[in-house]
Amino acid sequence: MPKTVLDRIRSKAKSLNRKICLTESDDVRNLQAAAKLAQTGYAQPILVGDAEVILKLAHANRISMDGVELADVLKHPRLNDYIAKLVELRQAKGLNEAQARAWIKDTCVFAAAMVCAGDAHGYVSGGGNPHGYNHDTADKTRPALQLFKTAPGIKIASSYFIMQMRDPRWGFHGALFYADCGLNINPTADQLAEIAVTTARTYQTLTGDEPRVGMISCSTKGSAKDPIVDKVIAATAKAIAMAPELKIDGEFQFDTAVIPEVAAKKAPNSAIAGRCNVLIFPDLNCGNTMYKATERLAGATAIGPLVQGLRRPFNDVSRGCSANDIVDCAAVAAITEWSA
Repeated sequence: MPKTVLDRIRSKAKSLNRKICLTESDDVRNLQAAAKLAQTGYAQPILVGDAEVILKLAHANRISMDGVELADVLKHPRLNDYIAKLVELRQAKGLNEAQARAWIKDTCVFAAAMVCAGDAHGYVSGGGNPHGYNHDTADKTRPALQLFKTAPGIKIASSYFIMQMRDPRWGFHGALFYADCGLNINPTADQLAEIAVTTARTYQTLTGDEPRVGMISCSTKGSAKDPIVDKVIAATAKAIAMAPELKIDGEFQFDTAVIPEVAAKKAPNSAIAGRCNVLIFPDLNCGNTMYKATERLAGATAIGPLVQGLRRPFNDVSRGCSANDIVDCAAVAAITEWSA
């Protein structure tokens, strides 16, 4: 029986054996990740880019491409089909064939088109070569938002991190889920409520454990007064109304959310304070800072950012990622189900 959330993810990914595209194929880390995915069986990797460049880079770095599919963008036998798919999906926005033909040269767009056409299950953009494709977060994410769109009942896509702590007493065998740490800069109360509910359901799906969602603030239960606190209070009420079956509470300071002794003093009437396993941050300043601080100071492994709320799987991995980070994000994409 798998113990950690990563054990569960990898085991399920291996059983599904789905095709996952990696878009930054001029970055050696993606070639290493593709080789490891093929070796472990977590996914059938597809490197999107220029096949000749990929093979030269693999040879120079002694990376085996056995079991790795190469999708050469401009020479792909299904190129015209993918261009037609782009036009079909974006013609209402004014996209014509000539524009689609130019747009699809972007490896992220090509990968998204492959997924929309049913030739891959999802795509991951990890790292980036400053002298090559060099996609920033917006460039990587935009095709997914435009072509996949949000899942039914979801108005906003969001990102989360799985923070795997060394100490198994935290969360699910050491795993805490943080959101939103990479996508939405300053969500409204309505958006923050939806992020909380979506992340709770993601946690439940990936761990099989009951989510206990703490809405994080600089205040605990009215200890501070300010519009930034009011937003979290409103979001908490909205999230509870959206999903009354879930355990959601706040506003909590971080220590109140995760430390039982602090919770007993600051939020004695809460059923989940001190035991939260899902932490929802009020904005990206807070969320992004907290995940990096947890990673660097607590020695946690940060898996992500992982994207939730889309109809098709997509993950954007930090430019500072390792090949193993890309592998894990690809495994998550492989087990993420499509929405109608």
